Amino acid sequence: MSLIHRLGALGAAFSLSLLASAALAHSTLEVQEAPVGSTYKGVVRVGHGCDGAATLKVRVRIPEGVIAAKPMPKPDWTVDVLEGSYAKAYVNHGTPVTAGVQEIVWSGKLLDRHYDEFVFRATLTDSLQPGTTLYFPVVQECEDGKTERWIEIPAPGRSAHDYKSPAPGLRLLQPKATH
Repeated sequence: MSLIHRLGALGAAFSLSLLASAALAHSTLEVQEAPVGSTYKGVVRVGHGCDGAATLKVRVRIPEGVIAAKPMPKPDWTVDVLEGSYAKAYVNHGTPVTAGVQEIVWSGKLLDRHYDEFVFRATLTDSLQPGTTLYFPVVQECEDGKTERWIEIPAPGRSAHDYKSPAPGLRLLQPKATH
């Protein structure tokens, strides 16, 4: 193969890798599996804005069965929590709890050309089912009213790869054995 053909093939491969990267660019969780009954440190990775617009808010929905959620503050960002009632009562350190954080909202500015992470900590209750995936829907609100909604939760028999805007997923593992 001539040098020109090899360079052309390399260029085509590079172009395809860029397209694949763009197609895969979405909000994800850094750690994508954790045992039921544990404390989970969720790191939501945001790799881009909305069609070139800067991100002004990142909203993370806390699913049922996840309690005691606490966001990590970020310099130059404000953080708010939206609280509400749980569908059922849970026990947190021996105390029944019936309400708590259901959404975390960070407000600031993340330029489209930058990457950032949004961190929270929460308890994965024993009511969750090992072997399943728990989803944390994420919405990015951007300048000019643009949004990116990573909220699609796969139907039974489908996977996140079947969707254009899948919610970040956490694979639930068996509880850790206590000694």
